[in-house]
Amino acid sequence: HNGCPLPPAAFFVVRFHSFYALHTQGAYHHLLNPSDHEHLHWLKEFNKSDLYTKSLTQLDVKELKPYYEGLIAKYFPKQMLDW
Repeated sequence: HNGCPLPPAAFFVVRFHSFYALHTQGAYHHLLNPSDHEHLHWLKEFNKSDLYTKSLTQLDVKELKPYYEGLIAKYFPKQMLDW
């Protein structure tokens, strides 16, 4: 979709990573389809390293910016994404 090489599970993680009721309390599972249930595993894995909620250490944005700009250039197309 949109020329983005990320797998469907990555889009699921982007979409639902802040929906803590889903991946921590197990709420709303009755609304998930079979594919969503499979992707939930990757959301839980991502959540283990979701640094903004796991670390009290202040990150150096200037130092990290080139790394993340490289990831954006690699995995996202140059044109506007269609969500």
